[in-house]
Amino acid sequence: MNLVIGATGILGAHVVLKLLQNNQSVIAGKQKTSDLKKVEKLFSYYDTNYKQLFEKIKWVDIDVTDIYSIEEALEGIVNVYNCSGFVSFNKADRKKLFQINEVGAANVVNACLEKKITALCHVSSIATINNSDYIVPLNENVFWKSSGKESDYAISKHNGEREVWRGIEEGLSAIVVNPGVILSSGFWDQSSSQLFNVCYKGNRFYTDGKAGYIAAEDVAACMIELIEKRLFANRYILIEENYSFKDILSAVQTGLNRAKPTVNAGKNLLKLAALIDAFTCLFSGKPRRITKPVIHAGLNKQVFSNAKIKTVFSKSFIPVNQAIEKICADFLADKKGK
Repeated sequence: MNLVIGATGILGAHVVLKLLQNNQSVIAGKQKTSDLKKVEKLFSYYDTNYKQLFEKIKWVDIDVTDIYSIEEALEGIVNVYNCSGFVSFNKADRKKLFQINEVGAANVVNACLEKKITALCHVSSIATINNSDYIVPLNENVFWKSSGKESDYAISKHNGEREVWRGIEEGLSAIVVNPGVILSSGFWDQSSSQLFNVCYKGNRFYTDGKAGYIAAEDVAACMIELIEKRLFANRYILIEENYSFKDILSAVQTGLNRAKPTVNAGKNLLKLAALIDAFTCLFSGKPRRITKPVIHAGLNKQVFSNAKIKTVFSKSFIPVNQAIEKICADFLADKKGK
């Protein structure tokens, strides 16, 4: 039996779907306030039998900050996929970031050790592959080196990953995956999928930075295959390839029938935008969108290597341009259907 923690998020929902498509039983962890209709809608983008698959899910309430709710959900479980996590780059969310991404990870690890779980796949982040000294592609052997520019999100995910390695030292059979930017249809108001809403409204700006990207279904497939192959005590960077922000934004806006971005937002322009954003948010009460970590990420040109996962993953990754094309079509169809 499989347990997916964080099953109502973009990645967790894909892992649940992929397991069901593989005829495996799934117990899916949700929060009491989770909107399950979003998960069913996500299924509909990928499988015509989505209703039948969705009905096979057994839902349980899990709060990763409450170890007892995790231990209760682990009864009879063999494999655990920990897709729980919180993403934010606002200082106001600092406490929540560490509670979910660090304390939550420690609770999952401790519960799995207590219940002698056969296998754990923990979702970290490519943000933990962090060392500004490298000029070659960063790989899984890169150790964290703080520069003072890291976001609270990156630090909290790094600390959570350390909890998994501590669990491995204590006998836990676990794998860590470090996905890049995950691309998916649905959840248009959450995480990386917000990109499509922003581009649909029209965007003129891009930065010179780069990032690693991958389709959500490929991340899910990798996680399941890594568990099945029992490749424990390993971490894997999961990206299809590295792309410039200009190329990604151009591909998305073309797919949404919008003009490509034409204005290069350099460091000075970004700093000015951050000041305006801070001033606006002071009066509106809305969270800031342009922060120092966001600016740093937007200008960062470091790239990542996917060589290790390619040696063990049995399939080819979906090309990012192809993934974007499908997502844009789904987005436009949803807009038309409203």
